Amino acid sequence: MSSSGIPPSGPPLTEDEAEDLLRCICFKTGPPRTVGVEVEWLVHELRDPRLPVPPHRLASAVDTVRALPLASALTFEPGGQLELSSPPAASLMECVDTVAADLRAVRDALGRIGLLLSGYGVDPWQAPRERVLHEPRYDAMEASLDRTGPAGRAMMRDSASVQICLDAGHEEPGPLGYHRRWQLAHLLGAVLVAAFANSPVHGGRRTGWRSTRQALWTDLDPARALAPAADREPRAAWAAHVLDAPVMCVRGDEAPWVVPEGLTFRKWLRTRRPRPAHEDDLRYHLTTLFPPVRPRGHLELRMIDAQPGADGWIVPVAVTTALFEDQEAAERVYRAVKPLAERSGSQAPPRNPLWRSAARDALTDPDLHAAALVAFPAALEALPRIGASDAVLGAVAAFHERYVIPGGCPADELQEVAS
Repeated sequence: MSSSGIPPSGPPLTEDEAEDLLRCICFKTGPPRTVGVEVEWLVHELRDPRLPVPPHRLASAVDTVRALPLASALTFEPGGQLELSSPPAASLMECVDTVAADLRAVRDALGRIGLLLSGYGVDPWQAPRERVLHEPRYDAMEASLDRTGPAGRAMMRDSASVQICLDAGHEEPGPLGYHRRWQLAHLLGAVLVAAFANSPVHGGRRTGWRSTRQALWTDLDPARALAPAADREPRAAWAAHVLDAPVMCVRGDEAPWVVPEGLTFRKWLRTRRPRPAHEDDLRYHLTTLFPPVRPRGHLELRMIDAQPGADGWIVPVAVTTALFEDQEAAERVYRAVKPLAERSGSQAPPRNPLWRSAARDALTDPDLHAAALVAFPAALEALPRIGASDAVLGAVAAFHERYVIPGGCPADELQEVAS
């Protein structure tokens, strides 16, 4: 069935067909060539960002921004957050330049109607924000996530991130092979959470976490938000994880959609109830799973808080791209983060001790700080080799000196933001 609610066509999907499809579509291997980014922003009142933006003002923002000729795809999230998703770019600088130009146009347009984009991992003033999107998908998502507590609503309405998309990598083993990149993403991911933590205040109060956004993901339904088993080959692990994950909703041609309880996709395939599952249902099911690293043909790294400033988002994009795309940097940082696996125990990210410490303690955690002190210099050395501009190199160097060397993060400067 399409997102419009039209029932699916074609024959029902079998369990073997579903597993084969997942293995084919989720890790598309080859030489790493492209990079992309999805940048989310909270929309605030320009005159006073502590004031809630009324729904009619957000509606005006939607109309204003959708009229712009943008290269990036534009979406609005349930709480009114604005997201720009870049097209796949052939280089870091192509990605940065495209999104930066789109953001300038968006900011100018919003500024003329008295609104601004704010870079925080969660809204420091408004929580919970009012849900402004009332569509069957988000109605079903909220009903499903409510079963495990309030974190789901806060994630949907109050959070914003920088999500980085990189090719899965070579089929062959090595620093740029897909198996190694999958492992690197889950270990380096904790370092990225810590270095770029930027959400210590939520709804006017300090939370005790430097990345409250990551803490929210930790409290979500674990079957939906956890990484798959780390001790299996990535394709097999992900296919099993997807099929054994609970179905968020069964779409229908009328709202509300069915929100089943205890129905995994594998069980749906076997029982064919409440109706047979189709390929479109499997593809839709994939969009309802939120692990910190999501394979979508490419790898989608989802763990980084939205960053302060107009161009703060560029630093995590540049650092992550350099550490994945440059072979020398990838090997160097993998050796630095591999010992972190010992702190993961038997639990998967983001619920294991390593990721919890990353969200709570950031780079005050000695192991994460030590890894960051390898990762950022490796990125700085690699960035010229992958064609980064002097401005990007300077931004990463400034971040390294300001936060990484002393063991800090942007959250340390936001503790008083609600006062």
